Amino acid sequence: MSIIAWLILGLIAGFIGSKIVNRSGEGVLLDIGLGVVGAVVGGFLFSLVGSAPVTGLNIYSLVVAVIGSIVVLWIYCAVNGHYRMVV
Repeated sequence: MSIIAWLILGLIAGFIGSKIVNRSGEGVLLDIGLGVVGAVVGGFLFSLVGSAPVTGLNIYSLVVAVIGSIVVLWIYCAVNGHYRMVV
């Protein structure tokens, strides 16, 4: 995937993950960063269980990236002491 596709997927996944985990975004840059890291983490987790990792800019990859960003955001909030998590 191109860098722009990763950024778009990361922004969308980070935004959705932030809304699910703590009901408010962490900021555009942090949402993009955590979303891209979440896409990588989600791809790794999905490949561990035998599913395909992030394959491009499509719905399946968005679901994988959102799940990964939820995991990353949950860990981020737990480490930084954000207690407003909903999950």
